[in-house]
Amino acid sequence: MTLQIDPLNLFIAAVWLVNGFYCKVLGAVPRHRAIVARILGEAHAGLITLAIGFAEICMTLWIVSGIQSRFSAVTQIVIIAAMNILEYFLARDLLLWGRANACIALLFIILIYYRQFAY
Repeated sequence: MTLQIDPLNLFIAAVWLVNGFYCKVLGAVPRHRAIVARILGEAHAGLITLAIGFAEICMTLWIVSGIQSRFSAVTQIVIIAAMNILEYFLARDLLLWGRANACIALLFIILIYYRQFAY
């Protein structure tokens, strides 16, 4: 195990941690649950949002651990792209920055790619 503690990696991990723990597990940003409800249905939106939050916390630990870091980066890129495509078409009105969310997601994907493959 090689800890990945450079500033870029810590920033990427922090984004996952804040979104997972603060926004979803603690429920501090209700918009996240509303997006899940819109896409997957209201019935289990709270539980699914909580599960997604815990998965994002696990992603944080995976990033910092350095275990299979290239696979981690590819996984992050696929998850971010899929999540943002779904949100763009199914819940755009609930996104913090609306259509600009896609641009921010693309910049984050580029940062992850740069950190892992070009840094």
